[in-house]
Amino acid sequence: MKYFLFILSVLFLSNSLSAQIDTIITKEGNILSGEIKDLERGVLKIETEYSDKDFEIEWKGLEQIKTQSDFLITIADGRRLNGKLESNSAGNVLIKSDNKVIGITKMDEIVFLQSIDKNFGSRFSASIDFSFSVTKAQELRQFNLRGTLKYQAERWSTSVSYNRLRSSQTETEALDRSDGNITYQYFLQNDYYYLTQVDLLSNDEQKLDLRTTGKLGVGKYLVHTNQINFGFAAGLNFNNEQFSDENPDRNSLEGFVGTELNMFDLGDLNLLTRVVAYPSLTESGRFRSDLVFDAKYDLPLDFYVKLGLTLNYDNQPVSGASETDYIFQSGIGWEW
Repeated sequence: MKYFLFILSVLFLSNSLSAQIDTIITKEGNILSGEIKDLERGVLKIETEYSDKDFEIEWKGLEQIKTQSDFLITIADGRRLNGKLESNSAGNVLIKSDNKVIGITKMDEIVFLQSIDKNFGSRFSASIDFSFSVTKAQELRQFNLRGTLKYQAERWSTSVSYNRLRSSQTETEALDRSDGNITYQYFLQNDYYYLTQVDLLSNDEQKLDLRTTGKLGVGKYLVHTNQINFGFAAGLNFNNEQFSDENPDRNSLEGFVGTELNMFDLGDLNLLTRVVAYPSLTESGRFRSDLVFDAKYDLPLDFYVKLGLTLNYDNQPVSGASETDYIFQSGIGWEW
């Protein structure tokens, strides 16, 4: 019966509402038609004529789908296809290109959708969060700022992130720490991808005026679902370090191997853990590592609260510097 209603709704709406080109039906029998924007991290966004903002629906709650738009489609087994989607009576989703079936999968095996017709501006996503505290005792002031900007194309993505902490207090030297990166990924079949990344780090604890690193490598998702992304990357890293005292600059070549676990189907909670190790190839016995842990809880109106830990380790720091530097941050943010 649901399938019959689904087909009737598609036929009716395609004739009466030309702007509403994609149709979905939920497991509760609700029917929505409009323009599907994308599916990412288990959440589908769809714009309708009668809504002033996009609907967001959990993908696991959908029963049927039919699109007239073409999408870039990623399947859990690593396949990447371009085409339209259409459910059939057997509970499968047919992926069609030029009216030919190029793939068949289950609903829960589809982990990413992006409209190929998306305009330039709608391919961007961003977030920003901050916190500021003032304490009368010893005039303690602390400021945190974190931000990200991402652009998603059909076969590649690029992102920029920035993280800053500044703390000042009477009769003590101000503390300053900042890091950022620019990342480019080119996606291949079977969930492999090429990786290029530039990282910047400045912190007082390790006497770093600036550490600039450039990664070239390849990665693969081992698990890629609507609940979890888990994978690894490896390659070469070029390291340049400038210090805040008389220590000479350092240049070195390192290997790198890293892993990332991203969990985003825990209700309104999202967890991210990333660990990267850097064994040096040109400095005997030197080993560095970076760890990132973020917990984000979604609030209404696209706001969220976030807790984050970043740890940097170097077993051969320069004279007078610490082997470890870490930062724990909390704040409220907004994403769009």
